[in-house]
Amino acid sequence: MNNANSTEDEPRSAVSEPLPKATPGADANSPWAMPMAAWLRVVKRVWVMVGFHELGLLSAGLAFYTFLALTPLIAATVMVYGLVADVGMVRKQMASIVEVVPADVAHLLEEQLLRIISTNSGVTGLALVIALFFAVYGGMRAAGGMMSALNIINEERETRGFFVKTFRTGGLTLAAVLLALTGVLSGGVFAWLQIQTSVYLGGVTQLLFKILTWVFAIALGSSGFALIMRYGPDRRPAKWRWLAPGSLLATLLWLAVSFGFSLYVAYISDYNATYGSLSAIVVFLMWLFLSAYGVLLGALLNAEIERQTFCDTTTGPTRPPGERGAVLADVVDDGVPSAEQLEKRKRRRAEAERRRADRMFSTQK
Repeated sequence: MNNANSTEDEPRSAVSEPLPKATPGADANSPWAMPMAAWLRVVKRVWVMVGFHELGLLSAGLAFYTFLALTPLIAATVMVYGLVADVGMVRKQMASIVEVVPADVAHLLEEQLLRIISTNSGVTGLALVIALFFAVYGGMRAAGGMMSALNIINEERETRGFFVKTFRTGGLTLAAVLLALTGVLSGGVFAWLQIQTSVYLGGVTQLLFKILTWVFAIALGSSGFALIMRYGPDRRPAKWRWLAPGSLLATLLWLAVSFGFSLYVAYISDYNATYGSLSAIVVFLMWLFLSAYGVLLGALLNAEIERQTFCDTTTGPTRPPGERGAVLADVVDDGVPSAEQLEKRKRRRAEAERRRADRMFSTQK
């Protein structure tokens, strides 16, 4: 893992300077132990770094890769589901999931789902394994795009080899499929329990199970986002507790975006009048873009929280700054960068990439 970025930006280091005790949250061993003053600095830096990392462009690229990978991901989920249950039931159990997203998005998802179910209903044995392999491979575009975006947010360079990166991308893709499968199965279980218990306990139980369903969905979504934020970037993984705030924010933003955008499309904006037959695709891409923006914003929150503390946020034994294998864990700098500092950082990063390209091509000669 390459941590050259930390030296390019000339941050303060605890190795060369004593820890500034006045820095809020300097000795916090958990994000929840940070005082309000530390959180205010984190939020200010998040606001600044959104522009520096060009989060909008990153989200647009991630949305495009997810759009390309969505059908293979749905296919992989359906095929894995078919190993443990009747594939025909997946449509019914996914009904509660598509209710969250805009109507046009739900329609497209349902169309893809029906096509995949009809195509793969008779696939078994070795053919199923081969089909699942290609489905996961096709879905790796989204994971690859997410890994690239997380590297930028964590200020890391991709140094993993082709096979290591491919294996990591495939692992994250398969993990996403398994999480989706868990969500589908859990939704079916909660729905069954709600129906069975409502006969004896009445409407209060239905409300209770709806609340439990949403709590479980938020917990599952947060776990999935934390998994991606932990193993996506090219760095030593952060401890789970340092990933909790961003993953929770990403989940809540995704839910808010899904509900809010659904209402916006239904009652305020008329995409059909502007885009005609392409309106469903446009709505779908816009929803993916807003969802990606929320997820990356959560990752950026985690990144700036790591920058705020001087404690080792990475896994394994405690290490001093400079030996932690992660730029943001090695950096000791809680200030809010100015526009001039950010511009210098961009120039240094570009110069470092130029030198890296020169070395690579000179080696090939």
